[in-house]
Amino acid sequence: MRPIHLISALALAVVANGFSAAPKASAQNTPRPNIIYVLADDLGWKDVGFHGSDIKTPNIDWLAQTGARLEQFYVEPMCTPTRAALMTGRYPLRYGLQTLVIPASMSYGLPTDEWLLPQALKAAGYTTALIGKWHLGHSERKFWPTARGFDYHYGALLGEIDYFTHKIKGRTDWYRNGKVVEEQGYATTLLGDDAVRFIDRQNSTKPFFLYLAFTAAHTPFQAPQKYLDMYKNISDQNRRAYAAIITAMDDEIGKVVQQLEKRGMRENTVIIFHSDNGGNRSAHLGGETEVTGPLPADNGPYRGGKGDLYEGGTRVGSLINWPGRIKPGINNQLMHVVDYYPTLVKLAGGSLDKSKTLDGVDMWQTLSEGAPSPRKEIVYNIEIFRGAVREGNWKLFWRATLPSKVELFDLAQDPSEKNDVADQNAEKVRELRNRINDLGGGMAKSLLLEEIFKGVLKQAHGQPPALPNEDSFYEGDLSGD
Repeated sequence: MRPIHLISALALAVVANGFSAAPKASAQNTPRPNIIYVLADDLGWKDVGFHGSDIKTPNIDWLAQTGARLEQFYVEPMCTPTRAALMTGRYPLRYGLQTLVIPASMSYGLPTDEWLLPQALKAAGYTTALIGKWHLGHSERKFWPTARGFDYHYGALLGEIDYFTHKIKGRTDWYRNGKVVEEQGYATTLLGDDAVRFIDRQNSTKPFFLYLAFTAAHTPFQAPQKYLDMYKNISDQNRRAYAAIITAMDDEIGKVVQQLEKRGMRENTVIIFHSDNGGNRSAHLGGETEVTGPLPADNGPYRGGKGDLYEGGTRVGSLINWPGRIKPGINNQLMHVVDYYPTLVKLAGGSLDKSKTLDGVDMWQTLSEGAPSPRKEIVYNIEIFRGAVREGNWKLFWRATLPSKVELFDLAQDPSEKNDVADQNAEKVRELRNRINDLGGGMAKSLLLEEIFKGVLKQAHGQPPALPNEDSFYEGDLSGD
């Protein structure tokens, strides 16, 4: 695999010249680009080369070097909520997906009255594809990707699979357009290969949206031997496998970009990359896989990790790259994953008319020119038991359950959240608590907690819980007709 930079001398020349000749860009005078949105899973903030890691990610690093590194880019603290926020442009608290993820035993999904990003892009004339992980509903076909605006889907519906068998609890979770696929191969490589084939099939006169959602670097910590051998110097078994998983994903990203080059599509393709949440530092959030030993993800200077409302759970490594259209360099402007919905739809010449009221804002000028962000607030998440918001550089974390906790941080001075200054700033605490309370007052009930509660009540009355039948769920409903 040749790294991207060996075939991107032109992009390097542009960066070397300081990008000073780039024309001012706007969604109105910019050609409609192909969009490749690459999402990693449970990737630590520091676990990419452009943040100083010893893990080899030359292709991701090249995209960061020749694009914009988004150093204040935020997501939700867990997988399902982040994916829902991207698809809707709305905080998950608006429609009940704010709590944890969708377990395999649950029957709910992303509500079907939400108008999703692929639907908006498809209406604008785009070919749409999801290659990879969905995790926004699996129990009924109405929740599946091809019912939600994607012309094509290949990959997993649930949140975690064995990388080699593509199974979870002995059942295959690997599909192509709604039909179970039984095949051999490492999941990351299969997804990359399919993305290359998808690009090769595209007509250059019609733009496409490819959502490439890897399962890497989620547990289980598995990788082909050739990648494990790259990290013989790492003594910790989990860290060695974790590093191998990430480098394998980087290689697939490189193959995708090379295919764009081969098809002459690179100059009109915007590539976005980030993780769905911070790296996992908690064994009980590892999923179905039993994890022994220390967890390997590194979130750098940031406190906490996956599941936390601290920066380590929500501020992730991110970049956007489009030669000649995105100004290279470090971008420190505030941005949340919900912002990509209006940004990309407008860039595609689409309409937001069918969308519900968005939380996302159009960030094109900020991304393309480094203009000040129109966003002044970050809502990390709001649940019945906790919440966190950021206004400017002030961040309040509030745990409402006993023992309750309120912490205030000045992120400009203390991005690592080591110094709680709530006692010295009572008025700011009151203001941000009121904001959290207002958001909480308007949030939808958690679909997870509601389904669990209904199941508990039925069990208490001697009735079985209303959960999908295991046999029909995996072997019938999901296998297709």
